[in-house]
Amino acid sequence: MNRRAVASVFLITAALLACSHAKAADDALYEAAKKEGQVVWYTSLIVNQAVRPLVEAFNKKYPGVEVKYARGDSGPNAIKVINEARAGRVEGDVFDGIATTAPLLKAGLVEPFTPSEANKYPQALRDPEGRWNALVVYFLTPGINTQLVGADEIKTAQDLLNPKWQGKIAWSTEPSSGAPVYVGSVLQTMGEDRGMAFLRALAKQDIVNVDATNRAILDQVILGQYAIALSIFNHHAVVSAKKGAPVAWLKVEPIPAPFHSIGLVKNAPHPNAGKLLIDFLLSEEGQRAFADVDYLPAMPSVPAKTPEVKPEGGGFSANFISPATASDNIDRWVKIKKELFN
Repeated sequence: MNRRAVASVFLITAALLACSHAKAADDALYEAAKKEGQVVWYTSLIVNQAVRPLVEAFNKKYPGVEVKYARGDSGPNAIKVINEARAGRVEGDVFDGIATTAPLLKAGLVEPFTPSEANKYPQALRDPEGRWNALVVYFLTPGINTQLVGADEIKTAQDLLNPKWQGKIAWSTEPSSGAPVYVGSVLQTMGEDRGMAFLRALAKQDIVNVDATNRAILDQVILGQYAIALSIFNHHAVVSAKKGAPVAWLKVEPIPAPFHSIGLVKNAPHPNAGKLLIDFLLSEEGQRAFADVDYLPAMPSVPAKTPEVKPEGGGFSANFISPATASDNIDRWVKIKKELFN
């Protein structure tokens, strides 16, 4: 047998052994999870759209492990975990959310765990210490009313400074996915000096501050109340356009990309069941289940139902904002937003 053939046999054998080891580890985790019997999941995902179908898929693969979930917004979910820890009565095992992870990291309430398919995620979407991993992603882009804005009128951020758009651009004041995140993304992608110069110029456009969700602002754009929403979830525009609404999203950078991260609660009462659930949700199978219910999978190799809304299918660059980055900078971003745009 020549050297090339020997090498091929060695590689095949190594691959088979690796698969066998992974399967054994998976089986051992499942058995430990079944002994615990249940997992408690604090989630900010939409129950009817995502949580129930995901739980059904998990139960189909792993019968005998009951998933109990409680739905809440990111901030309240973090407070819930912190209060339980302070009281010495930890009930939750798994948490997720855009703004849940950062305060839990600060409080030291996240247990490291590296899922079996973590290597399929880029560094920007996973914690080097294994405390969190991106679950689903969002891309914040301008959205336009196509009856009020021409298809080629806005190609770059500088085009937003055209005097014709003064008073016709709106954005959300919500900290985790609104104006402050856009401010931060500008500074991160353009650099401090150039970014601040752009923001000062943008402030002269009299951007309308709206105390509402990005989705609600997009609906106002569709109705013609504003010509442009500066930072909306791009897949929302796709959904509305498919229903005949006069709306489109623009590949205008910077494109902030906050994401739901998921992690294991420290001192979780059902740690093995928690690890099993996280492992499933972050596996390619779990990520495809997210795509099936119109969420954007964080795993780059798994396309969204409309592939072009993700960088891999749409050919655009995104600025991923990790929990640590948000935690370290959000106060400053909010301050800059208030000083320039209020």
